[in-house]
Amino acid sequence: MTALAFSAVLASGAVAYADDYDLDALRAATEKYKDVNVALAEGFIPDPSGHCVTAAAEGLDPALGAMGIHYLNPALLKITGDKPRVDGESTYTDFTKPAILLYEPQADGSLVLVGIENLVFEKAWTATHGDPPVINGRTWDHMADNPDTEKDEAHGFMPHYDQHVWLFRANPSGDLQPFNPAVTCENHKG
Repeated sequence: MTALAFSAVLASGAVAYADDYDLDALRAATEKYKDVNVALAEGFIPDPSGHCVTAAAEGLDPALGAMGIHYLNPALLKITGDKPRVDGESTYTDFTKPAILLYEPQADGSLVLVGIENLVFEKAWTATHGDPPVINGRTWDHMADNPDTEKDEAHGFMPHYDQHVWLFRANPSGDLQPFNPAVTCENHKG
């Protein structure tokens, strides 16, 4: 977002923080992570829960699809602990160097990069920002576990905002939606 456009957004009072990205440029910037070994060498780790996230497992319509296996960069997320839930101080929003990578497990055991994600912890974010983050005009998703349900709506994390960007697997629901019907966890062995 240009400084002029950002000033206009601030003046309008619409949002306190917004980013605009060219998705082709993001794809080029993150393509190296197609090799999961590059991700591991740069400090990414598989989600310790071992989950391959699907809409059905979250109690949502299975037709929404899946997110895949999350590889996290604890340093970018500024993880401070994981009891009782993963917590951190991240307000990091740079999608050219994302904090989370999304992989789809394949039948042969390999992983295919399908998208990227960033996550900011609600407590850290709201300490310095008035409104949720926005990317390309879309407000990031807010995730908080509802203790009255069996499902864990926040995937083991403290309340947070997150945003998926489907760069390497076309998403019929939209490039910025949380789930992708073209992604599956059927080959997950975790």
